[in-house]
Amino acid sequence: MNIYVGNLGFKVDDEGLKTVFSEYGEVTSARVMVDKYTGRSKGFGFVEMTNESEAKKAIDELNGKNLDGRPIIVNPARPKTETGRRNNTRRY
Repeated sequence: MNIYVGNLGFKVDDEGLKTVFSEYGEVTSARVMVDKYTGRSKGFGFVEMTNESEAKKAIDELNGKNLDGRPIIVNPARPKTETGRRNNTRRY
């Protein structure tokens, strides 16, 4: 199961995220999203866990908990969608 983790402190890295979620089960991957120009955390990331019941328990117990001094937001990740231009009907 893919999990979204938001409101991360800027010092939280991939390994720190993995460590927190590993307490609930096997973590396949943990990624903090980073700005490609500055190399600084964007404040959110994704964790992938193999067991769905362990992932749901992690979501329930970690949502709203403090990590690095900030209450994190933990939800099931939404599936990726195709990115592209919006259908913009505005005229200039």
